[in-house]
Parts: sequence; structure tokens; C-alpha cells
Amino acid sequence: MTPLRKRMLEDMQLRNLTPETQRNYQHHITGLARFYMTSPDQIGLEEIREYQVYLINERRQSPPAVNQFVSAAKFLYNVTLETPWPEGALVRARVPRKLPTILSPEEVALFFDYVPSLRYRAALMTAYGAGLRVSEVVALKVADVDSQRMLLRVEQGKGNKDRYAMLPQRLLHVLRIWWRAARPPFWMFPSWRQGRHMNCGALQLACREAARRAGLTKRVTVHTLRHSFATHLLEQGSDIRVIQALLGHSNIQTTAHYAGVSSRLISQTRSPLDQFDPHFRAKDKPRRR
Repeated sequence: MTPLRKRMLEDMQLRNLTPETQRNYQHHITGLARFYMTSPDQIGLEEIREYQVYLINERRQSPPAVNQFVSAAKFLYNVTLETPWPEGALVRARVPRKLPTILSPEEVALFFDYVPSLRYRAALMTAYGAGLRVSEVVALKVADVDSQRMLLRVEQGKGNKDRYAMLPQRLLHVLRIWWRAARPPFWMFPSWRQGRHMNCGALQLACREAARRAGLTKRVTVHTLRHSFATHLLEQGSDIRVIQALLGHSNIQTTAHYAGVSSRLISQTRSPLDQFDPHFRAKDKPRRR
């Protein structure tokens, strides 16, 4: 490990960035160094901008991926190397706002019928039943299940925040069946590697396989189950502030986004056109003489 890489890693640890963010930042800076075949501290702002254009035009990277590189570059140069940059030195790519994929309750039930094993079924039911992110599901500990208060404790979720999620009775039943069968000592969903929890990629693979076997044409990921959880709560009339707390959103606007994908809410909203008499007929516009 080079001294610069070590210093950047220490700076990230001092600021308590998540391990995933640390890995991503180092990945992007390594790509920059390999592109110019030199140490990043020898690369100027104009070269960094050219590399950003290369990522967009040649590598065809998505806007979120390009923006992640911008964050990594700003951290290295502004924090670790203490390089003063003018305001707006590196622009961020505009990220298109896309509606998330949502499964209907019937599709969710069909999906779970085709989950390959009890282990994965319990994990995926946790994603849907409690609205957890995939990283939060796999990192769930046995001690995080509070059956007395019917809550799941989510430690250090996105943004390094702790929160409580709901624990539905049916999910508790499934988790108990799984625990009695496997007797996991620490992690609720342990990996085959000693002392580690289930890998996010393994759960995503099981999710895609279940969706394929169920014949679902929608692209289904573990996050799709979280999206569906939030949308179904909204359709049931749950308060949006409660949903915000359950999902761990910092901004209420992020939670309000689900109102745009709820077909039930849209269909139940009354159009102002319906206030007119059903026998109303538009009259011909009088002609000018």
C-alpha cells in the first residue's frame, strides 16, 4: 500500500465513512491512477476532468457511477491532499429520475412461492416485511430481533444511522422457523465463511432466480421488495411520516416519491372533471357573424 493510499484510507476512517464507501472511493482513484499511469498527486484538475469525460463517453458509465468518481476525487484532492479547488470545479452528472419497479401483492405472494430455500425465503421476507435494504438484511443479527416489542433493530444503516423497523407477526414466525432449523449463533443469515454474514450478491442472485422461476417479467431485485413495501403501506393509508421513519429516509421528499408509483392511489383520486353533472354536454362555441 502506497503512503498516499494509506493516508486517504485513514482520512476516510477518521470521518467514519462506511466500508463500502471506502472501497468505492479507492476503486475510483485506482482507476484514475491506472488511466494516466502515474500517482494521483501528480494529476491536475484538467486531467481529472478529461478522465470524467472518458468515463461518460468511452466507458459509458451511468450518471450515479460518474458522480461517485467525482465524490472520490474531491475527497482525495480536497481532504487528503488539501488541494484548493474553485467552486464547481468538477460538475456532477444529472441523474434521470426514474420510477422504481413495484410488485403487486399478488406478484409478491407468487414470488415467495418460488424462493429456493428457507434461508433465502426468510431473508427476502425480511426485505419486504420490514422494508430493509439488502445490506441491512444480510447484516441483521439474532439479537436485533425484538419479539417482545415486535421490532427489528437496524444498526448503522445508510448514513451511519440506527433505527427500528417493524417486525410483522408472519415474519417473526418465519424467522423462528429458520433459527430453529439453522441455529445461527450471531448473524441471522450467516455465510459459509466462519464469522461472516451472507453476501449481498448471493441474496440478489437468489432474488433474481426466484423472479425468473415465478415467471415475473419485471426486473426484480431485493430493493424492489423494499419499494413494494413502502408503496403497499402508502396504499393502505399509512402516514407518510411513519413510512419515512421505517425506511430510514432523511428527506420526506424521498418517501413522497412512492406516491407517484401507487396505481391504487392514482385510480382512487377524483378528477375535477367528475364534479360536473353526468348529463353535462359541451355546447358548440357560438360563431361570430
